Amino acid sequence: MQSVEEGAAARDILSATAFARSPGFDGATQGEDPVSLEPIWSPNGNEIVFVATTERWNAAFAHVGYRLYRLRAEGGAEPQPVSPAPGNYAEATFAPDGHSLFFRYAPQDEEIYHLPRLERVPWPAGGAATLVTRDFDREITAFALTPDSRSAYLLVPESGRENLYRVSSAGGAPARVIAHEVGGLTALSSARKARAPVLIGSFGSSVSPAEVVRIDPATGRHSNLTQIDTAAAAAIDWQPPQHFTFTSARGRSIHSMLITPPTFDAAKKYPLLLLIHGGPAAHDSDSVGLRWNYHLLGAPGYVVLTVDYTGSTSFGEKFAQQIKLDPLKTPGDEVNQAVDEALKRFAFIDGTRMCAAGASYGGHLVNWLEATTTRFRCIVSHAGEVDLTTQWGESDFNYGRELVNGGPPWAGNPLWREQSAITYGANWQTPILLSIGERDYRVPIGNTLEAWSTLQRLKVPSRLLVWPDAWHWILKSEDSRHFYEEVQAWLAKYLKDEAPPVGSAGR
Repeated sequence: MQSVEEGAAARDILSATAFARSPGFDGATQGEDPVSLEPIWSPNGNEIVFVATTERWNAAFAHVGYRLYRLRAEGGAEPQPVSPAPGNYAEATFAPDGHSLFFRYAPQDEEIYHLPRLERVPWPAGGAATLVTRDFDREITAFALTPDSRSAYLLVPESGRENLYRVSSAGGAPARVIAHEVGGLTALSSARKARAPVLIGSFGSSVSPAEVVRIDPATGRHSNLTQIDTAAAAAIDWQPPQHFTFTSARGRSIHSMLITPPTFDAAKKYPLLLLIHGGPAAHDSDSVGLRWNYHLLGAPGYVVLTVDYTGSTSFGEKFAQQIKLDPLKTPGDEVNQAVDEALKRFAFIDGTRMCAAGASYGGHLVNWLEATTTRFRCIVSHAGEVDLTTQWGESDFNYGRELVNGGPPWAGNPLWREQSAITYGANWQTPILLSIGERDYRVPIGNTLEAWSTLQRLKVPSRLLVWPDAWHWILKSEDSRHFYEEVQAWLAKYLKDEAPPVGSAGR
């Protein structure tokens, strides 16, 4: 903490506490981002509320929960929990009237996934939380409170779009305010002092990079406040995704998107790139992506297909939970069924020229396809596992894998072998481009090397890319550029039968 007076010295009010010195203390972090406590000031400025855990070392045998704590701004005291319930708390925000603290919360138990829901506690009393978003089977990705503190606006992903909802701060069933046909809102903020709600956000799609917008809930429209990329985006030959759903063999509704390449002609035939998202607790969205960009991948003349298989989010809590005790087989069946459905619906897809690509869990799933089908001419796998047991032993996230797979590897559940791609190594024959970050702790390099050794043993055409500075994702600009070069050379070789240039991925 530091006074705003000129020349005032900063004072550490947390490090000396027993709380911060506990062995399991840590802040929230994602990937290579620095650890953050996400601190905010209380309305009167006397306290600081932050997110932290004292359970960091539980990861091998239990959940690691991140809770909200309050600490006196002058220091000299131990942090105290804001609410008693264990679980994951995030994005704490005080109501403009200062009488409530709102946050996203998901419980932790023997289920593998719970929807993050909006909750609140009275302030400054704290205590047991009250559920705000009642009877609502959808994830809340962001929220903003109205100036009178009576309502909250919510961002909710649904079938590739990001829609706007509104709910009473006292609690109730959220009502949809804006449903988007293309793209959606990706950030949301509300003026804290205004006579009427003033909503500011960002809006974008896979054919329009996000711009800052003002949102009018009454009309369901928004107006741009920035025009940073609008002219450049309008000059590009690209089209928004075509959405479709089908009923899987298990009777589940599966959402998919199809993205066509530039100069698209429906009378022609195009190779297909099946692009599988990671997670699995995630979903494909109609937005500009950097790690996997639909249009950049399809630009040389490929149709791109995405699939929100069982385990994906934004389709209700149960749908995401149904991957428990079935980590790969049913999702693998569903992505194959999505390909079948696309071939029936779209005559311009050449079913004899197809490739499957994915990263993280998407990498797990394309490796499973390597072991279970020969319908694809090639595969691109980044950070994918081939052995559930090896992944359990090496990853920085292992307890959750026990929940998915029905106990630890030695407990006797045959699923550990039955749904490991390495078990079916004798069947591998599709050429694979393997990629891995050497600093990846989520899916460590061991699984990729295990896949590489199997491919070499069986003399399957393959190429291994190791990124020495990369974590779970390839984020450095030059690494990303080279990654796309490698992927495009691999696709051209197997989907277009083009000989790659000297020194490229095809050698």
